[in-house]
This record gives sequence, C-alpha cells and structure tokens, in this order.
Amino acid sequence: MSSNLRIDGARLVSRLAALSTIGATPEGGCRRLALSDEDRQGRDWLVAEMKALGLDVKVDAIGNIVGILKGREEGPAVVMGSHIDTVGTGGRFDGALGVIAGVEVLATLRDAGLTPKRDMAVIAFTNEEGARFHPDMLGSYVWAGGMSVAAAHAELDADGAVLGTELKRIGYEGPERPGFLPAHAYLELHIEQGPVLESEGGGLGAVTGIQGICWLELTLKGRPSHAGTTPMIYRKDPGLAAARINIFANELTKTIPGQLANCGVIRVQPANVNVVPETVVMTLDLRNPLDAPLATTEAAIRTFCAELSDREGIEITFRDLARFPATPFAEELIAGVEQSAAELGLPIRRMISGAGHDAQMMSRLCPTAMVFIPSIGGLSHNPAELSTDADMAAGANVLLSAAWRAANAQ
Repeated sequence: MSSNLRIDGARLVSRLAALSTIGATPEGGCRRLALSDEDRQGRDWLVAEMKALGLDVKVDAIGNIVGILKGREEGPAVVMGSHIDTVGTGGRFDGALGVIAGVEVLATLRDAGLTPKRDMAVIAFTNEEGARFHPDMLGSYVWAGGMSVAAAHAELDADGAVLGTELKRIGYEGPERPGFLPAHAYLELHIEQGPVLESEGGGLGAVTGIQGICWLELTLKGRPSHAGTTPMIYRKDPGLAAARINIFANELTKTIPGQLANCGVIRVQPANVNVVPETVVMTLDLRNPLDAPLATTEAAIRTFCAELSDREGIEITFRDLARFPATPFAEELIAGVEQSAAELGLPIRRMISGAGHDAQMMSRLCPTAMVFIPSIGGLSHNPAELSTDADMAAGANVLLSAAWRAANAQ
C-alpha cells in the first residue's frame, strides 16, 4: 500500500451523518435501541452501503452483519467492527464510528485497486450496549462462543419482548453460524467516551486492554407502610437501604485503587410520595482494570448487604446482569497501532479502556487492539457526544494502516 493512501475524510463524515439521521432525536443525538424499528432501518442502510462496495454481506443467527472483502489467499480474516445500536439517550458516534470507519477502509482499498493478502471484513455486532437486552456486548459474546444462540434468543427486555422474536420481526435472524469467519486479528476504532485524551493534550489512544466489568441487579423487599403514621424506628424501608448500598459502593472507590462504581437504575414500588416502599430494584455497575480488586469490591458489597439485611429487616437478593474479566490486548497489534500513528505523524499514547467494547469479546478468538479518538468534553451516552472531523479521519487512517499491515503480514 502506498504510504500516501488515506481514507476520504469527507466521505467518512458524510456516511456517519447519513446513519445519524436514522433514530435522530430532537437533542441532536440518536436512539437506535437494539432490534427496534430504528435499528432495522440502520441495518438496512448499512447492508446497502456494504453491497454497493461489492462486499460479500452475510448475517448470522444473532443478527451480526458481516461485510467481507476477499483477499488473495484463503485463511482467517483481519476483522474491523463495532456496533450501530445506541442507548436510549445516545449520541451519533458511539459504536457507529467504528463500523463506518471499517467500511471506509474497505472502500479506500477498493478505490485504490488494492487486494489484501488476507480477507478483510467489517462486523456490526448486535446489542453491544445492553440497553435493551442483557448482557451488553451480546452479539460479539455469542460470536466468540461465550453464550449460545438459544440462550441469547431467550433474553427478555424490560417490557417482556423476546430477543429471538424481535430478531425475526426486523428480518435479521440470518442463516450463518456466529463465528463463521475465522479471525487473524481484530481492530476497533472508537471514541474514547471519557475526558482523558482531550484533557491531556489531544492525540489518539492505543488501547492496551479493557477493565473488568461486574453488573449486578439487587432486589430489596421491605414492608409498605404509611409515611405519615409509621415512626422511623418501625419501618422496613428498602428505599433507605438502597441509598445506603449506593453510598457504600461509592465509598469503596476511595480505598480500592482503580475502582469505579455506579448505580444507574432505581425502581421503587409502589412509587407514591406518602408510602414507604415495599420493593426497590437497583443496579450496580462495578469496574476495575484488575480482576482481584474488582472481586474484593463485590465481596465487600455482598457482606455489607447481608449485614444491612439483618439489621434493617430487608430481604436482599442478587442477580448477575453481566460479568466479564479484565481483558489485555495483544502487544504486537498495540505496537502496530503505535507504528501506524507514528508513520502518519499523529501523537498517540497508551491507555486502558474504561468502557466495555466488542473487542473485549473478540480477544477470546484472536489478537485484538483498539484505537481511541478524543471525545469533546468527555461526553458519551449523551446526545451532545461529539468528536471532530479531523480526529475521526486521523483515527480511521490509523485503522487503515494497522489493518492493512495485519492483513499482509507473514
């Protein structure tokens, strides 16, 4: 490949803008929940773009969309990818940039008349966000063999809709077996979704791995009673217990290095201003770059809950929503990302990913690495999520160079 070959930055931005109109929200963001009508429209658009490039487009049984550029030799492919589903109040760049950049890499190679030694492919994975169906990164998890198709198809959303039924409804239960395309390497371009790159001078990130993730759902059952007539000492209040658990989890982050904690959902029943609730369902999102301190955090929370239950007379039960170990990426691919950035004259630093990504699942199958670009204001999962056109083009050019290098290596 010529050292002067670059992606068409304007075309990358145009493609991303076109996808952003599907599920667009008044605030300027996107809402394409997995397997919704908007997701179907986004999928249809993506498949049309892939076919227009002459890619061999396939869909597997969990709805992962794969566009393949044939290489000169048979064998495992160099795969790029991410997702196009969003959270309920999502932005335009999370996930979508990685898919569109992968498409742009293959378009650039086709325009230049270049054929790689190995097959190259782009995958748009199903339900990466976990905003509608659990677990997050579901499509890549199934692709990597961590979850069966049958188990994934049986997952329910908050309204009781069945994943397999929704997949059929939108027409994306494909005939292929998940994982049908063996991978030589996997590369993913993504917005950082945090403030580090922008706050520390810009440039790109060569991602060294992904934090361990533990998502827990806690159900707390107390005794409903009148808020005006029941003295405090006689209450069995799951709402108060939930608040104490949230505070305890956050206090742990001050003493356990690298630990993060978040309570993103609290559902109270009955939800009346003058009734001590009977039931609270809450979630905890626990993350750490290392598995051992993450396990220490979870154990401490479970012990605290057991003591709280005994003391306050509240029944507390736990359910796992997602559990993924910390994931180191492949040194040779990380170095390849750094080399590509250096050749392009782009500043880059090594960094850990705070968020989970499909790369986390793909690392089970092949050497994996990621490229981060800055997120303005550190915003993501927010309609105001934004990255500059220049940063998107820079990241896509690093992806092009690193993927081409991997596709032609001995």
